[in-house]
Amino acid sequence: MAHLIRHKISNKLTNAAHTVSNKSQAKVSGVFARLGFQAATDEEGLGFAECDDLDYDYRQGMQMDVLRGEEEEAGEAEGEGDVEGDTRYQRDGTGPRQSTLKSGGSLEEDKPKITSWEAGWNVTNAIQGMFVLGLPYAILHGGYLGLFLIIFAAVVCCYTGKILIACLYEDNEDGIKVRVRDSYVDIANACCAPRFPALGGHVVNVAQIIELVMTCILYVVVSGNLMYNSFPSFPVSQKAWSVLATAALLPCAFLKNLKAVSKFSLLCTLAHFVINILVIAYCLSRAREWAWEKVKFYIDVKKFPISIGIIVFSYTSQIFLPSLEGNMQKPSEFHCMMDWTHIAACVLKGLFALVAYLTWADATKEVITDNLPSTIRAVVNLFLVAKALLSYPLPFFAAVEVLEKSLFQDGGRALFPDCYGPGGQLKTWGLGLRVGLVVFTLLMAVFVPHFALLMGLTGSLTGAGLCFLLPSLFHLKLQWRNLLWHHVFFDVSIFVIGGICAISGFIHSVEGLIEAYRYDIHD
Repeated sequence: MAHLIRHKISNKLTNAAHTVSNKSQAKVSGVFARLGFQAATDEEGLGFAECDDLDYDYRQGMQMDVLRGEEEEAGEAEGEGDVEGDTRYQRDGTGPRQSTLKSGGSLEEDKPKITSWEAGWNVTNAIQGMFVLGLPYAILHGGYLGLFLIIFAAVVCCYTGKILIACLYEDNEDGIKVRVRDSYVDIANACCAPRFPALGGHVVNVAQIIELVMTCILYVVVSGNLMYNSFPSFPVSQKAWSVLATAALLPCAFLKNLKAVSKFSLLCTLAHFVINILVIAYCLSRAREWAWEKVKFYIDVKKFPISIGIIVFSYTSQIFLPSLEGNMQKPSEFHCMMDWTHIAACVLKGLFALVAYLTWADATKEVITDNLPSTIRAVVNLFLVAKALLSYPLPFFAAVEVLEKSLFQDGGRALFPDCYGPGGQLKTWGLGLRVGLVVFTLLMAVFVPHFALLMGLTGSLTGAGLCFLLPSLFHLKLQWRNLLWHHVFFDVSIFVIGGICAISGFIHSVEGLIEAYRYDIHD
């Protein structure tokens, strides 16, 4: 009996010594792993993982033996803390992951997910908006090269949208793609870390605000333009029509959410497709008069860079793609969705621009509906004005959210106090800030009433940056180790071409605005 007791005690002491040795080895290996040193051999890596498992099992067994009675709850909390500490240095990835991540990398949220068809509808709304009305004007100064650019921009924007989403993911230690970022800003911050961890986010936020505010300005400009050309006999100028349109937009300052506006989104999109069909039907009725000889193979050196900005701006959707992909039921279908939406956009935009230009040739105006006969123009333009006014709240609310989050709600780093009170009510000065933003869009629309030039300027300044330059740069920075040579070639080529287009388009758009003011040129 005494021999049996001695044997058991000896076994326990031996096991305890081995466990302590394994635990110390695991801790030392964990320190070196955190410092970036790798194991010399695969066997050492396997031993390290086994030590972690033994250590974890040992502690769990000790907890089961020791924690009893009143100390059970406190002991379990302490044990959970120990487990979390071990997962920091486990190489095999067997530790518990955050509850917010699935194995596929998407967020585990209670809110309903959208299908790939719904996601495609959202992308279609973004790249098939009313700004396609300026594409025939781009063909006027680009000819067949303008048609090629419509196709080229679709291919490039589809590709950069995909690589932007790729930057949201990283490979874990098991080689599985895990979504570690949620937004365009997160990607930018990751690229600038560790020296300037917030610089990239600030740059992206500024670009987003500029593009969203410029979109609001364009809606006001096009509303004034359409009303002025619909009722030329009225003694009301285009600027006065813009003021009236803005007066109808002032309630946007009171928006707390977009539930009220979202009800009209489907009607807006359907109305826009009906308008496109009406314009194309009228153009087809004049097919015998089409001026094929007017479609040139040469370009207008001064005007064509503006056309590039117009075409690029009509494809911008990268701002909301990370959020869209994160809310899809099957994120694996994102690439397929991007393919068919951009193919459809390319075909429809190309046909619309070519058919409209062939109908009016050199008389093509910045907003193509201005070329319609007066009997049809008034009806079509009224629908377009209604669509523009109902579309305004979306970019306006998005711009307000970016401003509030970056300047007023950024934790303790915000530059200004919060716009909302304890009960969630909007403060007076916060409301004044929103009204000021609406008034600013009006002032810009009044003093710069040139739809095509503003569209080209915005596309060259922020569209090319958000769609061409930044996605390719971020892809090279974050995914460099996983890229093949042709991926590197595509990214570098897109960055160079996008930079050239952005600089040339910006310069010529500014020159066009200066010329319009100098010679008092109207749309």
